Amino acid sequence: MRRRSAVNLDNINAIPKASLERRVAGLSAEKPAAVDAAMRSARASRKDRKLADFDGKVALVTGGNSGIGLATAMMFAEQGARVVVAARRKPEGEQTVAAIRAAGGEALFVQTDVTRPTEVEAMVSTAVGAYGRLDYAFNNAGGSFGPGPLHESSLDDWDRTMEVNLKGVYLCMRYEIAQMLSLGAGAIVNDSSTAGLYGYARNPIYAASKFGVVGLTKSAALQYAAQGIRVNAVCPGWIRTPMTEENLTTDTELRAQMLAETPLGRAGMPDEIAGMVLWLCSDAASFVTGQAIAIDGGLVAQ
Repeated sequence: MRRRSAVNLDNINAIPKASLERRVAGLSAEKPAAVDAAMRSARASRKDRKLADFDGKVALVTGGNSGIGLATAMMFAEQGARVVVAARRKPEGEQTVAAIRAAGGEALFVQTDVTRPTEVEAMVSTAVGAYGRLDYAFNNAGGSFGPGPLHESSLDDWDRTMEVNLKGVYLCMRYEIAQMLSLGAGAIVNDSSTAGLYGYARNPIYAASKFGVVGLTKSAALQYAAQGIRVNAVCPGWIRTPMTEENLTTDTELRAQMLAETPLGRAGMPDEIAGMVLWLCSDAASFVTGQAIAIDGGLVAQ
């Protein structure tokens, strides 16, 4: 198996200048109007067709107040699922629920810190208390802390990253699986990262947490396959979330690196991750479990 070479700014010199200039020019605008218009059109047409039969089912989305989580919560609702939106920040979470309801969907918000067992337990209990069941879960809440050289990092950087990205996923799965066992079925999707698939020099601590998510996903998939519970992970590359947009706007070197290492020459959209999450939860993916799927514009194929 050929290993992917680390991409850094030095590697940019190996890319034909005309090609790099086209990519950089593409991001500085990244044809945002065209891309956004295309995504709006896809979203509008999606409302008129069913990706799968989610009617009457219940989906839980952590970190559902922005970015990938917001897009996934909205898409679940568009497809007929009743959605439980969980997040730490109440105003944004309630805005997500309001948007779902305004579009004719059904949803509720549960303020949750996924690092606290009692709050995670209450989150799942609230979902079941309101809707009577839990069919799907997207464990998306996470964060990135302490990028830079490992020897300059702090124990707090390590603890905060592992608490949110790994312990948070573990706690959510613990309570979600316990509920799904009572149904004899369920589908869980965990949010890892392409940094959970290869070495990531920019932030080794973040990479370690996301490798942990992949390992937890694969092991739980094996442990609960016979009970009808499927567990998979999505591994996004560069995605146009609010945090990434800010970083790519202010850090021109990072923007150039993203373009240089992404064959499709752009960042992805949150809806493009949400679509994979819904497919993994659907019956169309009934023979898929234990997988960590990259949605990255070709990044890890190199």
